[in-house]
Amino acid sequence: MSSPCIMSSNESIVFDPSIMQNQQKLPKEFIWAKGSSGFSPIQQPTQQENHDVLNEPLVDLDGYFRGDEVATKHAAELIHKACLTHGFFQVTNHGVDLSLIRAAHDQMDGLFKLPKEKKLRVQKNKGEMWGYSGAHAHRFSKQLPWKETFSFGYNYVGDQGRVERQHFRKFYEDGNSLLRCNSYPPCKEPSLTFGTGPHCDPTSLTILHQDQVGGLEVFANNKWQAVRPRQDALVINIGDTFMALSNGRYKSCLHRAVVNKERERRSLVFFVNPKEDKIVRPPQDLLNRDNEEKTKTSNRRRYPDFKWPHLLEFTQKHYRADFTTLQSFFQWLPSSSTSTSY
Repeated sequence: MSSPCIMSSNESIVFDPSIMQNQQKLPKEFIWAKGSSGFSPIQQPTQQENHDVLNEPLVDLDGYFRGDEVATKHAAELIHKACLTHGFFQVTNHGVDLSLIRAAHDQMDGLFKLPKEKKLRVQKNKGEMWGYSGAHAHRFSKQLPWKETFSFGYNYVGDQGRVERQHFRKFYEDGNSLLRCNSYPPCKEPSLTFGTGPHCDPTSLTILHQDQVGGLEVFANNKWQAVRPRQDALVINIGDTFMALSNGRYKSCLHRAVVNKERERRSLVFFVNPKEDKIVRPPQDLLNRDNEEKTKTSNRRRYPDFKWPHLLEFTQKHYRADFTTLQSFFQWLPSSSTSTSY
């Protein structure tokens, strides 16, 4: 029999947060704790207050937008260093009006407070990226995340920076990107579940604004560390696709979202993706520089070529994104029908 906060509907599970928030015992479908599926210690939920704070750089982009070459070089050095280690940094003076961000958060309130029946009218189907999802129950039946999401497509991304600028600008033109609104309701037993389980993003770049509740954590230096909420900042992190584009130089880091016992957490996330027909391979200039500098990644390609829609298909239809997504994808790719479509 289903738990009281979920209901069967058309052979899928419907997540009802209005009921869920009053449950004293966590439904079994949401339990990620030790022993549930033989998870390793880095996959176990723990109390949020026990974690260190990640010392990621806070990068001021004001000089970049003013054309200040010295300030731009300093910002690039901070970002480069972070991407070589854990792939996370925050930016201020990013050009996104804070009143627009506040308005977006207000709109999220309206979305997530809609009656369950209205939200289910735009529920995602398996394999789709757009629409409403309650605990990703359209895809999974256990180790469900304690959250609701609304996702929307976005089909253009502009300039992606100055390093190999022309290559990346062209690569992301007309990109098939995604905006996602996340709601993590309060949970009576937060030490047993996740808002989002440990994973590396399969996308290229992730741009996130989180509210002041906190909950985003990064596994760096062999321990979980919290990403400090900053109202005026955007959190940026490298995804698997960009790690492949950098030939493994930049890191797609394991991260997760924990839930709060008393407070709801909200976040806005923009996932940057390339156009469907783009082949993911490092720019030749970068490979040549690797050879010249004789770095650890020199004289070899770390990853084979692939197209973003193939990785998207893998993560939406065949594999639940975790900390080995990219490796598992390359094992799957030769045997899939997509491998013959280059």
